[in-house]
Amino acid sequence: MVLLFTAGCRAKVSESPIGPSVQLHAPLGLPPVPIPPDNPPTEATIALGKRLFYDIRLSKDNTLACATCHDPEHDFSDPHPISLGVGGAKGIRNAPTLINVAYQSSQFWDGRATSLEIQAASPIADPLEMNQTHKVSVSKLAKDPVYRKMFTDAFGSKDVTLGRVERSLASFERTILSGDSAFDRFQYGGQPTALTPAQARGLALFINPIKGNCAACHTITPQYALFTDGKFHNIGIGVNDDGTLKDAGRYHETTVKSDTGAFKTPTLRNIANTAPYMHDGSLQTLEQVVSFYAGQGNSNPYIDREIKTIHLDGQERSDLVEFLKSLTGKLPPNLEEEKSHP
Repeated sequence: MVLLFTAGCRAKVSESPIGPSVQLHAPLGLPPVPIPPDNPPTEATIALGKRLFYDIRLSKDNTLACATCHDPEHDFSDPHPISLGVGGAKGIRNAPTLINVAYQSSQFWDGRATSLEIQAASPIADPLEMNQTHKVSVSKLAKDPVYRKMFTDAFGSKDVTLGRVERSLASFERTILSGDSAFDRFQYGGQPTALTPAQARGLALFINPIKGNCAACHTITPQYALFTDGKFHNIGIGVNDDGTLKDAGRYHETTVKSDTGAFKTPTLRNIANTAPYMHDGSLQTLEQVVSFYAGQGNSNPYIDREIKTIHLDGQERSDLVEFLKSLTGKLPPNLEEEKSHP
């Protein structure tokens, strides 16, 4: 008998992976991948998570998968300004890239999930996204003999539970790593010619607190660069003509006034491939992003103190954009959907 998840409780089966764990190798420019002790990745859970990630049966009308809004062809981001759900339902924000999501201590633009495991199943049940109850999703999966075998291989029994789905999706998403970019080879690989002259000038602007001031939030350390501080900032995006904010952002989760309009700093890794930009998808190009910051954002009572007036001429703006292009790194093989997947 397959034990199913029901509202208010989980099936009383072990949700710990079985078998030897695998090491996730961080590419040049990234620190060791943080792994939760209760969900070490295994070959079986990663394979299961990958299949789940591409499975449209997790949506109400069997049209959307996790990969729909986190499209591997767009480096696991959404090319739509605002992500669309089942039946064309319009969400409230742009789905961010999943690249290097393993390093983030909180998930979603507003940080409402404190782990990848907690985040994983949320879009499935969200009425503006995949719009399917967890109970129905689990029931669909439990009817598939391929899944029953994969759950057995991963967890020791064929039982399908929400917890196992969450853990498997999280383990797969932790493998979506990108580093070893031209920037990394220049900064950490001892290759002084890895950046073009324009990109090298752009890096100098990026880290200069008087010029670009970008590294104040998109951090670079001597050992590695995540290009995000993991914190929440109001940068003046999404402001109405009267100065009010369209989206309260982090404030929804904390009810702290200073968090009004604050959103998590996104990574800049592979940024050239993940347009549009910002939580509302309102900026279409990197040139627009640079110009937005040069204009000091939109004034509002909660704007971050790091948003300062910066003076960049045309050449400097161009150099910054060229530097951002140097952050496009390699992704691991075998992240895309298997051809045999239904």
